[in-house]
Amino acid sequence: MAADPESLARAYYDALDAGEYDRLADLLDPAFVQHRPDRTFEGRDRFVTFMRDERPLTDTTHAVDAVFPEGPGVAVCGRLLDAAGDELFAFVDVFTVADGRVTGLETYAQSG
Repeated sequence: MAADPESLARAYYDALDAGEYDRLADLLDPAFVQHRPDRTFEGRDRFVTFMRDERPLTDTTHAVDAVFPEGPGVAVCGRLLDAAGDELFAFVDVFTVADGRVTGLETYAQSG
């Protein structure tokens, strides 16, 4: 498993984009929490269930434009692309990391 915050963030996007939900779950702390503009997910299991079974678009790719690895976590600027490669929205994700796992994620998004 990736241990440093930047590797964890990149592994998170790789697992999500590949639909590898068991690998995604392994990257997240059981008490993982994500805050995003439209909702909050509390707990790794709830987040993974949403990503696997409930999100409206699953054929997407996260294009990482910049990574800011300083600090106890990492910030990532990127864009979510649809299956045709068109931008759905831009985002900034701020990952909190402890003991080699993602414990929190603050997502800021703007429509493209």
